[in-house]
Amino acid sequence: MELLTEYLEGALPADEVAAVERHLALCPGCEHYLAQMRSTIAVLGEVPVETLSPLAQDTLMEAFRDHFR
Repeated sequence: MELLTEYLEGALPADEVAAVERHLALCPGCEHYLAQMRSTIAVLGEVPVETLSPLAQDTLMEAFRDHFR
């Protein structure tokens, strides 16, 4: 998840971008997650992490963890 966030933000070096894209081509679950993230960004815009309370950050991370278990 963290790599996909950095991927979406354009913050990965080229070799890691290539690795993520290779993985996405083989992993429907991650491709679906990436599509959901793109849709969320398109609808909500940007929500800087630092504007979220620690409780909100923990709740979101737990929801993501539960989703991919």
